[in-house]
Amino acid sequence: MDDRPAAPRLSRESQRAPRDRPRVVVVGAGFGGLSAAKALAGAPVDVIVIDRHNYHLFQPLLYQVATAGLSPTDVASPIRAIVRRQRNCTVLLGTATGIDVAGRAVLLGDRRISYDYLVLATGARHAYFGHPEWEAVAPGLKTIDDATAIRRRILMAFEGAECSDDLDERKRLLTFVVVGAGPTGVELAGAIAELACVALATDFRRIDLGQTRIVLVEAGARILPTFPESLSSAAASALERLGVELRLGRAVTRCDGGGVTIGDERLECRTVLWAAGVAASPAALWLGVPCDKAGRVPVGLNLSVSGLSEVFAVGDCAHTVDGAGKVLPGVAAVAKQEGSYVAKVIRARIAGRTAPLAFRYRNLGSLATIGRKAAVADFGFVRLSGRFAWLIWSAVHVYFLIGFRNRVTVALSWIWAYFTFERGARLITGTAGDDGPDSPGGVDAPGRLTGVGRC
Repeated sequence: MDDRPAAPRLSRESQRAPRDRPRVVVVGAGFGGLSAAKALAGAPVDVIVIDRHNYHLFQPLLYQVATAGLSPTDVASPIRAIVRRQRNCTVLLGTATGIDVAGRAVLLGDRRISYDYLVLATGARHAYFGHPEWEAVAPGLKTIDDATAIRRRILMAFEGAECSDDLDERKRLLTFVVVGAGPTGVELAGAIAELACVALATDFRRIDLGQTRIVLVEAGARILPTFPESLSSAAASALERLGVELRLGRAVTRCDGGGVTIGDERLECRTVLWAAGVAASPAALWLGVPCDKAGRVPVGLNLSVSGLSEVFAVGDCAHTVDGAGKVLPGVAAVAKQEGSYVAKVIRARIAGRTAPLAFRYRNLGSLATIGRKAAVADFGFVRLSGRFAWLIWSAVHVYFLIGFRNRVTVALSWIWAYFTFERGARLITGTAGDDGPDSPGGVDAPGRLTGVGRC
């Protein structure tokens, strides 16, 4: 028997990462980070992707999870499965807590991940305009956990109304307020309206879901402010046909468990959803550089951070301007193009080639949907609204989903829902604490609702 001590096992990272190869660390596996990592496939570098979740999320369809149209697995794919064939890529599950700029290392708590090049794609979080306390009663929509918690709130509101004998409380439960009329807010409002008046119309016996009230609040003069005015008007008309009430030109001044105050108007409701603003992750704080008012990191023409040529920022955490000096929007197309561009810059530097020309965003168009058969589409040279725009919206979103299974599942789900008017993901999951202290979905024992009358 051999008594010699066994040789220490090297980690997969050590086995696959020769020390003489540059290391590119990508923080965040959203659209920007994943595009950068995949564009470095085959390059003479070692890529390390760090994310606090083990999945890549197709965020444009997250609102459908929140409104019971799709399941979480339909809009997310495991990161490791996406890059499994990319031999120079390693995935680490962890939460970045800081950056040692001088030592060129990303901090994951007590752990240090050194880098030669760093790509920050850390995304954004919700912004409540100086009122962080509103988050407890008005959740935003950024993650799968957000979506399933919102789905629970919405469905529990209907269940609570069914059980309530108090007509005033029933009215509050059947009132939904969406704050912010960008694409996410518009899509949420339209989906809730169809969920109440179509998908759930025959599911309840004691309540009339035709009395459901959906109010969309926008501080600006019109909904979808980044779209041309004609398309904003078309979208507003489509929402009003679904029964959505619009409150334009007035901001929310108070938000609590009993409802919201819009200007001087008090609106009693039990469900408030937030889609009004975002703030970047603390990447600028980690780097010790100035940021804009939304917390984004200003980047140069090659998307590197001023004074830190080896550090790049892409997506929602980057303050990027186009040739006219206009800040690029925080949408998937921008993040994907930025990620691919940064990979080209890194490849050129490693090969000693001339760097590519300054980043230039190619606007391929903007889309937003309103319900099951209406949408608006702005391609610059052509603007569309109505059912044909909705067909384009559907095709584009199915095409850009990652994974053949997800594409097929989503397409079949939409076809089924279109002809049957059903939503198959109407599951109430989670626990009482997921809804917040004042939500209609409080549960103090299995199967028993609090704050409502007995069924």
